[in-house]
Amino acid sequence: MAAALCRGKHRLKPFSLFAFHLPRRHFTGSFDYDLVVIGGGSGGLACSKEAAQLGQNVAVLDYVEPSVRGTKWGIGGTCVNVGCIPKKLMHQAAQLGTALKTDSKKYGWRIAGPVSHDWATMAGSVQNYVKSLNWGHRVQLQDKKVNYLNMKGSLVDRHTIRGLNARGKEATVTARNIVIATGGRPKYPTHVPGAREYGITSDDLFWLKESPGKTLVVGASYVALECAGFLTGVGLDATVMVRSIALRGFDQQMARLVTDHMEAHGTRFSWSCVPKKVEKLPSGLLQVTWTDTQSQQEHQDTFSSVLWAVGRAPESGTLNLQHVGVQLNTNTGKIIVADDERTTVPNIYAIGDIAQGRPELTPTAIKAGRLLAQRLAGHSNQLMNYDNVPTTVFTPLEYGCVGLSEEEAERRYGSDDIEVYHAFYKPLEFTVAERDASQCYIKVVCEREEPQRVLGLHFTGPNAGEVTQGFALGFQLGFTYPQLRDTVGIHPTCAEELTKLHISKRSGLDATVTGC
Repeated sequence: MAAALCRGKHRLKPFSLFAFHLPRRHFTGSFDYDLVVIGGGSGGLACSKEAAQLGQNVAVLDYVEPSVRGTKWGIGGTCVNVGCIPKKLMHQAAQLGTALKTDSKKYGWRIAGPVSHDWATMAGSVQNYVKSLNWGHRVQLQDKKVNYLNMKGSLVDRHTIRGLNARGKEATVTARNIVIATGGRPKYPTHVPGAREYGITSDDLFWLKESPGKTLVVGASYVALECAGFLTGVGLDATVMVRSIALRGFDQQMARLVTDHMEAHGTRFSWSCVPKKVEKLPSGLLQVTWTDTQSQQEHQDTFSSVLWAVGRAPESGTLNLQHVGVQLNTNTGKIIVADDERTTVPNIYAIGDIAQGRPELTPTAIKAGRLLAQRLAGHSNQLMNYDNVPTTVFTPLEYGCVGLSEEEAERRYGSDDIEVYHAFYKPLEFTVAERDASQCYIKVVCEREEPQRVLGLHFTGPNAGEVTQGFALGFQLGFTYPQLRDTVGIHPTCAEELTKLHISKRSGLDATVTGC
């Protein structure tokens, strides 16, 4: 039975399917596996490993289609390879540069010669770390006896998955339950000539061996702002082209603070502009033509790189989902799911970015995957709670938030029924360095009626993610503004400023913190 690893048009050798071990074929009733996960990103890996630990026979299919520019990477999905991990590391590189150039002398450091940055060294270090994570994921799958198939999966029927490897060989496996966790990929604008031919996306940026040089970043999502921020921070010329507003879906007062800080520290912004075409000049530079939507004037400039950050598309097109009855949202291409992640086919589930209405965030996919595995194994009935999920935008001035934006709170409750407490503060580490702290700001949005339940918390400043993570627990417990005020802060920290908030926007008083 061990030899009969797969069925299909071709019988593949075991080592061509499985990366590092020879699995035995398991039969659970009439199925090869209890669970097959299509997608080896954060959610899919978490789901598969949890299911295996609970005694399920599990396989994971994962295959990365090269980007338009030909970039490819290993197992781990967007977060590990072309998202959270390399982004945060390059953000750290930029932060170190800022500290060296603006802070170090004030703190007594004597650095001989000008400070410069070498892209190849940074990129090589980041890429080597990512590769170590790829290897670590494969080892973990092996240790937990999850069969890893380096194949692109699609559905034949509700229990059968067809796999296709890089050499065009096919194989099929069957499963009692199937989880789709294929995530999404960056989009190119279809209406801009030259966009695909000459542009790159975040799928490419982190794997460039040479500096992207003078870069135009098109888009105003957190991806666009984070990338432009660290490019500026490592000394490159970066421009962000914004069609309408920045950080759509986030609190807009906070978004303006983020972009104001970026503009004040060297990132250029072209507001109310849309790209028209990209052309490659004989010099190798890219000439971009765009329109100012307010004046209707046309402009041109040349760049070494054009980075498209105009949204992401779900990887659902090649899964053959509709053939087996899995319903998609016709506008987004994402899979429609119920509260328990179930699709319109009872034994097929979807988690992470591929699922309609779910936050496109790694931690939610991981937690949802683990909880789903527990339910499928009969160990739990707990559903994923998608309310009050904290997140952070890793721009040069970091922005962390959890709960409702001020705009959303007003929409749900009415402006007369919410109270917003706020403060402008100066981080202690900014004082000796004489850094501008005018965009360091916090606000807490509450119900106006007692006991003043906290609805939203927003923070711009150093280590925003670390600050926000701690306060996120309060949202799970339904905490109130008096409870926040009763919390003793740790001095001297930025986080303690949240426990000292006492000025409301309604009062009209100056919200600038002037002392300890």
